[in-house]
Amino acid sequence: MLMPQNDRSARRAEPDLPESGVADLNAWYRLHSANAVLSHALTGPRQGRIALVSSFGAESVVLLHMISVIRRDTPVLFIDTQMLFAETLVYQQEVAERLGLRDVRVIRASPDDLHREDPDGTLHQRAPDACCALRKTAPLERALQGFDGWITGRKRFQGGARTQLDFFEEEPGTGRMKVNPLAHWAPGDVRTYMEENRLPRHPLVARGYPSIGCIPCTTPVGPGESPRAGRWRSQEKSECGIHFMDGRVIRKGENA
Repeated sequence: MLMPQNDRSARRAEPDLPESGVADLNAWYRLHSANAVLSHALTGPRQGRIALVSSFGAESVVLLHMISVIRRDTPVLFIDTQMLFAETLVYQQEVAERLGLRDVRVIRASPDDLHREDPDGTLHQRAPDACCALRKTAPLERALQGFDGWITGRKRFQGGARTQLDFFEEEPGTGRMKVNPLAHWAPGDVRTYMEENRLPRHPLVARGYPSIGCIPCTTPVGPGESPRAGRWRSQEKSECGIHFMDGRVIRKGENA
């Protein structure tokens, strides 16, 4: 894991979130730890309103645990697409209770939107991007109204467009800041943190699911494959639409 900057650098005036630009923030926190980045986002003097968006997936418990230590009343937004594995729903409740999270908000698409756009639940077969927009992107955008920033669990080692990920990003078209405290972590860092803090694993991880989404669009991953190879397998799609670059949904292979 990354170590903090030296004492000489630490004496400089620390940037404020979200007033400072992402370049200043990334330069300042370049050699800081994930915990320092997250602490700044949650407790900085001008951080604004910020939420953690969590899938309660394979590695989500790391950030959820950090949140519970630093500020457990941080809003946690959990998107229930109504197509999730039963194991994910049970895990979400168990982790939230175990960590004492005080403000978990379950986000869903409106019944009217679902009835109008996906009445038979097969939209994912015909138009997976439209299904993600309906069940994930639109509900999250509504939930994020009023927030100045949000925290994600994305990491560079997950590959694709994430290989150049920084701690801080400016979200195009919204004015919000995105914070990625674990951007520079390696797989071993995640495992070590979970083991040292005795955190519960998502039950599907042991069954070959290192990245877990909706049932129809998630398959087990084989030896040597990317952790996200099981998401939208055999489709030209690698992101659900929650994460954009330059205003576009990221496709497989772009910006890799």
